[in-house]
Amino acid sequence: MTRLTRRPRRGPSFVGKPPRATADSAPPSEYDAFAAVYDFEYDELVEDIPFYRDLATEAGGPVLELGAGTGRVLIPVAAAGVEIVGLDASPAMLAVAREKVAGLPPDVQARISLVEGDMRSFDLGEARFGLVYIPFRAFLHMLTVEDQLSALAAIWRSLRPGGRLALAFFDPRLDLIAARTTARATTPFIERVTPLLDGARVVQWAAPRYDPLRQILDAEFIYDRLDADGRLVERVHRHLMLRWIYRYEAEHLFARAGFTTEALYGGFDGRPFESEGDEQVWVLRRPESRA
Repeated sequence: MTRLTRRPRRGPSFVGKPPRATADSAPPSEYDAFAAVYDFEYDELVEDIPFYRDLATEAGGPVLELGAGTGRVLIPVAAAGVEIVGLDASPAMLAVAREKVAGLPPDVQARISLVEGDMRSFDLGEARFGLVYIPFRAFLHMLTVEDQLSALAAIWRSLRPGGRLALAFFDPRLDLIAARTTARATTPFIERVTPLLDGARVVQWAAPRYDPLRQILDAEFIYDRLDADGRLVERVHRHLMLRWIYRYEAEHLFARAGFTTEALYGGFDGRPFESEGDEQVWVLRRPESRA
């Protein structure tokens, strides 16, 4: 679902550069360059928040969010009274989250811990969670089966026996994939235009490329801030790679990692999964003991 125009808003803060890697640090995350515009891009994405919040409330805490980003889901979960740990690989995204958390009431701040780490290899010591959830498309950044299984193994270790894993990602539409596999299809197009309150606007360009053999979406995004006279003021580039997953492929992947499927929904309202193009919303459970 692509929105070509949006209501007038304040502009994103196109300032700062992503932190550079040192000999003692991990390479920059592809999300570091996106941190300045992430909330501008996704602040209207709210339909998944009640779903994860309700699961977290039912689990009773503590819960773990992987791919916590700038706190889009994490903060509402904590505000609902749940103790939560948020893990993300991007220092820049976590910096935005920490700034937002600092402005929350003290009791909500006290329920939030933010940790930099890799979904594939994180180790939070003796902590065990009743719920781990991965919102939006974060799990699709696992670009190989080895990465996927490593992440699922780390999640397994972090869950209490009987604990749940919830995650969601788009269900691939083969017609859209086929339409973007030709050389001509790599030409950038305007995905949306957002008017700003000062009369300026942000134009977002997209150039997605699909590799059906590897199931890889390789996309370039450009955010142009134009002033009221249409002159380019600033530009931000973002590169994104995802590996899409088909329904039955996901089912076998989760079973291979030892999880049982509690539910598969076609949306965050709990409707049944029925057709290509629905959202895949999975609720899995770590069994009390391995068979």
